[in-house]
Amino acid sequence: MGATTEQAAQQMLSVLEKTVSQNQADQKQAMDYIAAACQQDFPVFVQCLSMILRTQQCQSFVRQAAGLQLKNVLCAKETETRTGYLQRWLQLTAEVREQVKQNVTGTLGTEPSRPSIAAQCVAAIACAELPQNLWPNVISLLKNNVTEAASNEMLKESSLETLGYICQDIDPRVLEGKANDVLTAIIHGMRPEEGSANVRFAATNALLNSLEFTRTNFDNEAERNIIMQVVCESTNSSDQRVKVASLQCLVRIMSLYYEHMLPYMGNALFQITLGAMKSTEAEVAMQGMEFWSTVAEAEFDMYCLYEEDLERGVPNAANSSLKFMEQAAPHVCPVLLEAMAHHDDGDDDDDWTPAKAAGVCLMLASQCVRDDIVNYVIPFFKHFQNPDWKYKEAAIMAFGSILDGPDPKKLMPMAQEALPAIVAAMCDKNVNVRDTAAWALSRVIDTCSELANNAELLQSVLPVLSNGLHQEPRVAVNVCWALVSLVKACYESAVCSGTDGSGQPDTFALSSVFDPMVNELIKITDRADGNQSNLRITAYEALMELIKHSPKDCYSAVRNTTVVILKKLESLLQMEAQAASEADKAQVRDLQAMLCATLQSVTRKMQPNDIPAVGEHIMHGLLQIMNRATATRSNAVMEEALLAVACLAEHLGKGFINYMPVLKPYLLESLSNTDETQVCAAAVGLVTDLSRALEVDIMPFMDELIQKLIFCLQAPKLDRNVKVVIIGTFADIAMAIETQFERYLNTVVPILNDAQNAAVVTDPNDDDQTDYVDKLREACLNSYTGIIQGFKAAPDVAATRQMVKIFVEPIVALILRVSSMEPVPPSESLLATTAGIIGDLVNLYENEIVRFFTADNVTQMLQRGRKSKVSKTKSMATWATKEIKKFSTNGAAGFNFNR
Repeated sequence: MGATTEQAAQQMLSVLEKTVSQNQADQKQAMDYIAAACQQDFPVFVQCLSMILRTQQCQSFVRQAAGLQLKNVLCAKETETRTGYLQRWLQLTAEVREQVKQNVTGTLGTEPSRPSIAAQCVAAIACAELPQNLWPNVISLLKNNVTEAASNEMLKESSLETLGYICQDIDPRVLEGKANDVLTAIIHGMRPEEGSANVRFAATNALLNSLEFTRTNFDNEAERNIIMQVVCESTNSSDQRVKVASLQCLVRIMSLYYEHMLPYMGNALFQITLGAMKSTEAEVAMQGMEFWSTVAEAEFDMYCLYEEDLERGVPNAANSSLKFMEQAAPHVCPVLLEAMAHHDDGDDDDDWTPAKAAGVCLMLASQCVRDDIVNYVIPFFKHFQNPDWKYKEAAIMAFGSILDGPDPKKLMPMAQEALPAIVAAMCDKNVNVRDTAAWALSRVIDTCSELANNAELLQSVLPVLSNGLHQEPRVAVNVCWALVSLVKACYESAVCSGTDGSGQPDTFALSSVFDPMVNELIKITDRADGNQSNLRITAYEALMELIKHSPKDCYSAVRNTTVVILKKLESLLQMEAQAASEADKAQVRDLQAMLCATLQSVTRKMQPNDIPAVGEHIMHGLLQIMNRATATRSNAVMEEALLAVACLAEHLGKGFINYMPVLKPYLLESLSNTDETQVCAAAVGLVTDLSRALEVDIMPFMDELIQKLIFCLQAPKLDRNVKVVIIGTFADIAMAIETQFERYLNTVVPILNDAQNAAVVTDPNDDDQTDYVDKLREACLNSYTGIIQGFKAAPDVAATRQMVKIFVEPIVALILRVSSMEPVPPSESLLATTAGIIGDLVNLYENEIVRFFTADNVTQMLQRGRKSKVSKTKSMATWATKEIKKFSTNGAAGFNFNR
C-alpha cells in the first residue's frame, strides 16, 4: 500500500472514530465523508477499510466500524444495488482485490468481539468471486483454519461463521464441487472432542446452511452415516445453542433427504425428537415439534401426489411415504396435547410458543394420519369440563385442530357430542377459552356443514355468537369467522335444495336473522377498539361474505348495506383529512380499501333494475376515493377502487359510457404506475372489463389505452405475470371493437410475436418457468383468437381472410411449437386454447391451411385432448379434429404466407 493510501487510512481512522460519536453533527459529518470517499476513489476506500480492520492496534469499535462499512459496500439486499456492487468489485484490479482479501482473511481470529465482522466481509467477497471462478482457494483456506491443530478458538469460530455465511447466501450449485471441503471443516468443528461450545455452535450453524448442496454426500451411505452421527451426538450438547441448532439441522435434513432417513428413525431420530418435545426449554421443545411437523407435511404431500397419480391413471402409481408419522402418532400425540395445555395467560399473540407449535403439529399430523388421529385425541376431550382453563382451552384447540384429517362422516358423531361443550365455552370467564371456542366452532361448521341444518343447533349457537361479537376484539374476530362459516353452510345447503337460473336460492335457514346479523357486523365496524386484533377489517370481510351468500329474500339487507357503505365512504374522506398522525391516516386508508371491496360485494348482488340508480351514487363515491388516493399515493385504496369500478362496469354494461371521461385520468395514471404491481394489474383488469361492457363504444378511448398497455409491456420493473395478463387483454379489446382492431395490428402483432418467441422453456425442472411459459403461450394464442373472432364480424369473408393473413405465420409457428410437447407438454388450458385456434383457422381458410395441422405432433396433441377429462379441452380438441377432417383432401392448395 503506497504512502497516499496510508495517509488516506489515517484520515479514515479518525473519521471512523466519529461514527459512534454522541454528537449527531459529528456523526453525520463522518458518514458524509465515508460516502464521499467511497464515490471518489473506491479502490483506495476498500483498501483503507480492510487495513484498519486488520490492524489489531486499532480500537475494537473502530475495527468493527471499518468492517461494517466494508461489508456494506460489498453486499446489499436489493437486487439492483447488489448487482451494481458486484460489478464495482469485479472491476477492481486483481492487485487491489488481493490486498483486500489478504487483509480480511488475516483478520479472522484476531477480533475480540463476537460475531466476527471479518467473517461477513470474507463471505461477501467469496459470494462475489466464486461464481466467477475467482478466489478458488477460499474454501480450502477456511477449512485449514478449522482443522489445523495450531488454530485458536477465535480463528476456528470465525472461519466456520464465514463458511456459514457463504453457504447461506451463495447459489448452492456454485459450492457443489467444494462440498467435501465445506463438510470436512464443519464436521471437524462439530466433534464432541472440540472443547469450545462457540466453535461447535458456529459449525452447527454452518452445517444448517450447507445442507442444500450436500446431496452427493447424503447419497453416499458412509458419508451420510458420519454426518448423521455427528448431528445426533450434538443434540446431547449441554450448550442449548448447539442443541437447538442441531435439532434445526435434523429438521432440514428430514425436509431435504427424507428418503434416506429410515435407518436412523428407529435408532436415533424418534427418541431424540420425542425427548426434545418434552424439554422444559421452549426453543428445544419447539424444534422437536418442528421435526414432526416436517415429517407430517412431507408424508401428506406424498399422499396427495399419489392420489393425483391415481386420478390421472398413472401406471404403477405408488405412495412413497415411509409412514413415519403413522407409526409415531400414538407416542407423539400425547406429548403434543400436554404441551398445548402449558401456556401462560399473558402469552403474546405474536410470540411463537411450544403450545402453538404443538397445535400446528397436531393439525398436520391429523392430515397425515387421517381417521386414526381420533383414537389418539379422544381421551383428551375429557378436559372439556376441566376447571383448569388451560386444559379446557387445550382440549377445545385439539378438537378444532384435527378436523382436516378424518373423514367428515367419522367426525360427525364426535362433533355432535362436542358442540354443546364448545358452545358453552363461548360464555367461559376466561378469554382464552372463549377465543378458542369461537375458532373451533367456525372449524366444526366448515368441516361438518350439515350441522347448520340443525334447528336446535342454530337456536343455541346464534345467541352466543351475537353475544360474542361484543366481547374482547380477539374473541369477536373469531366470532365473525364463525358467522361466515354458518352463513356459507346454510347457503350451500339451500343451493343444493334447488335454485333458478341465477343460481341463487329463494331463502335459507338464516333468512329471519340475516338482517340483524348484517346490522350487528356494521355496528362492530364502529367499535372504538376495532383496530385491535384486526377486528374492524375482519368485520368488513365477514360482511362481504354474508352479502355474497345472501338468498333472494334477504335482498333488502343488500340494498340497505349499499347506502350505509356509501355514507361511511363519505365520512372516511373527512376523517382522513382530519387525521393527525401517519398511523391514523394509514388506518383510515385501510378502511377505505375495505369499503371499496365491500362495495364490490354489494354491487355483484344488486338486481339489474336497481343498478342504474344506485350506480351513480357508487361511482360518485369511488371517484372521490380515487381522487383522494391519487393525491395521497394510497396504492391499496386505488387498487380496491379500480376493482369496484370494474364490478360496476360489468353490471352497467354500455350504460357505463357516461363515466368514461371522468374515469379516464385515473385509469391512465394507474396503468402508468408500473412500480406498484397490484395497482397496475387492477387497471389492466379494468381495461378488460370495460372492453367487455362497452364493446365498440370504447373506441374513442382506445388509442390512449393501447399506448399505455404497450408502455406497461416495456416497463422493466413490472411483474412478468402482469405482462402475460396484458398480452391476453388484447383478445378482449379485439372482440370488443371487432374490425376496428385493424388499426392496431401493426403495433400489437409484433408484440405478440416477440412474446411467443420469448416463451421458451430452458429448464424443464423449473416449475415457475414452465408455468410462466405455458401461460404466456396461452395468452398469445388467446389474443390471436380474439382478433380472429373480432374480424369475423365483417360480412366479407375474403376481407377477413386478408386481414388475418398477415399474422397467420406466427400463429402456426406457435401451434407447432406447443404440439411438439417438448420439453414439457402443454397444460390442459393451453391445449384447449391451441385446439380452439386450430379450429378457427381451418374454419376460416379451409383446405388452404389444413396441411399444417395434419402433422403427427398436432394429431397426437389433439388425440390427447380428446381423451382429456377436462370438458373444455375434450370439446375443443374434438371440434378441431372434425374441422381438419372436413377439409383434408389430397388436392389441397398450399397456404402462402407471403401472398
